[in-house]
Amino acid sequence: FSVAVGVGFIALAGVATEIGVIMLTYLDRAYNQRLLHGRMNSKADLVEAVVEGTALRLRPIVMTMTAIIGGLLPIMWGHGTGSQVMRRIAAPMVGGMATATLLTLLVIPSIYYLWKGWRLPKEAEENPQAQPQV
Repeated sequence: FSVAVGVGFIALAGVATEIGVIMLTYLDRAYNQRLLHGRMNSKADLVEAVVEGTALRLRPIVMTMTAIIGGLLPIMWGHGTGSQVMRRIAAPMVGGMATATLLTLLVIPSIYYLWKGWRLPKEAEENPQAQPQV
């Protein structure tokens, strides 16, 4: 472990946190929009909201990951002056961006579904608009 690797991890933590927070914002927006319009009556509706929120963020997340990894690969493969230090900064970013992308697209929506699914009956009681319209 070196200072350069630590700098790479700090940069990775910032990007991964930003991507994850924005994903949660989009998941909340899709959920609240369905709740407001009375379309959050079952777990199937929750699945649709989670898929909708995740789908809206898919392209920006993949584009961010591709740009970061594409920009760091030449640094990792470089042989010029200072390349030894720069490789140590780039390596955690490249591996971490691939992992953060999977985490953001698979794990965060799954945990969001479990969390909101557990709270769905309670919120339906609190919000009468969420009840099915007959």
